[in-house]
Amino acid sequence: MEINPEIVKQAKASDAAAFAELYESVYKDLYRFAYYTLKHPQDAEDVVSETVIDAYRGIHRLRSEEAFQGWIFKILSNKCKRKLKEYVGKTLPLDETLPLPEADYATGYDMHTAFSQLADDERLIVSMAVFGGYTSKEIGRILHMNDNTVRSRQSRALAKLKKKLES
Repeated sequence: MEINPEIVKQAKASDAAAFAELYESVYKDLYRFAYYTLKHPQDAEDVVSETVIDAYRGIHRLRSEEAFQGWIFKILSNKCKRKLKEYVGKTLPLDETLPLPEADYATGYDMHTAFSQLADDERLIVSMAVFGGYTSKEIGRILHMNDNTVRSRQSRALAKLKKKLES
């Protein structure tokens, strides 16, 4: 997804319509990231909403217009990490009644089921790479991990996903 730096500049100048345009351009990716990371549609909606509110309030502090996408995904990934910590010791039901984002239901359900079986850190790393477009170095910096560790965990997680989807 290509973010127009001029729109970001307008949003930084408190143009609500420009921020709404930015939000519209990243919402699906933000939601997809949160949904596959957290495994729960309502929690995904909540963290995306919180992310957008924080981004709107803090966009004037964004140093580079070109960094908008990475910046908003960093906010989201931090919120997802906090939410995952809340899950410790809790079992959340998979809500099968809600449609999955932009996929036919059977394929989306299979992917969601396989993805939900990954460990929390594996889901977060794969989500950041696939939906956020982060490099292993960026993920490592955000998660306070060595980038080699990120690559190996991502590789193992993708291999697990492949195996689950092929069976």
